Amino acid sequence: MNWDQIEGQWKEVKGKIREKWGKLTDDDLETIAGKKDRLLGKLQAHYGHKKAAAEAELDSYISTLDQKQ
Repeated sequence: MNWDQIEGQWKEVKGKIREKWGKLTDDDLETIAGKKDRLLGKLQAHYGHKKAAAEAELDSYISTLDQKQ
């Protein structure tokens, strides 16, 4: 799944994102709106990850979404 697909299917994907990262609020998810850079910023803010670590974790999780579909 690439970020164009995620952005287009955000309503479906955001529930999965919320399950994985429960500290993200509904407002956060609305603000993110399927944008990778916004999601990375929120992960850094809520979880204290460095950008590279947040990106690696996010990319790894997104690849599992491909396998589930």
